[in-house]
Amino acid sequence: MTFVQLIDCRTSRFDEMDRLMDTWVEQTRGKRTATHAVVGKDRSDGSHFIEIVEFPSYEEAMRNSNLPETDKVFRELVALCDEMPTFTDLDVVRDEQLYTTTARRFFETVAIRGDLPPLDSLIAEDYHDHDPANEQDTMGMDAIRREVGMWRAGFDFAFDVEDQIAQDDRVCNRWTWRGTHRGEFMGIAPTGRDVAMTGTTVFRFDEDGKIAEAWWQYDRLGLMAQLGALDGLER
Repeated sequence: MTFVQLIDCRTSRFDEMDRLMDTWVEQTRGKRTATHAVVGKDRSDGSHFIEIVEFPSYEEAMRNSNLPETDKVFRELVALCDEMPTFTDLDVVRDEQLYTTTARRFFETVAIRGDLPPLDSLIAEDYHDHDPANEQDTMGMDAIRREVGMWRAGFDFAFDVEDQIAQDDRVCNRWTWRGTHRGEFMGIAPTGRDVAMTGTTVFRFDEDGKIAEAWWQYDRLGLMAQLGALDGLER
């Protein structure tokens, strides 16, 4: 179970504390077990700071605490505080990555059979799509619905999202697309063939949590080969 520790302290010497933490990060490289750390400053009290440190488990947190470098830094950190810091130990019982969830919902929604559902809850009105297969970028809600409609008219398909990496307002998605060629696609009459391709999509989210921009990379040439579109070009 993921474990989080909250360190609540007051200090008028935050710059020194910040440099101390940089030293600890360098000294424990390859040994520390913390996976994520965030330091927040109280907007109403400039001397009040809270650090949130995440670990894979409570046991890993204890292993981290037992490092000699951690013990040394802790004593120096306490010396920089105006009063004794407090520690709150938390077992994480719910962890929602909202952007990654929205990204998965996008891939699920565009593959739904029947009429394409509304995309307003997923995509910003001024959405900007970068697809190297298109001569020009796709701009706006109506344009992306037409682009998605082209694929839906040609295939019954689904996405398997293999990996997601989130950072700030971006989510990188590695996926496998599988479809059956049911309708005309780029001038190719339906073949009934089962086809597949892999790809990666990076989404940028806006302040409302909607997808505002996307960059696509996928094996369209491999798809066309599976559809037989390259047969006449083979030697």
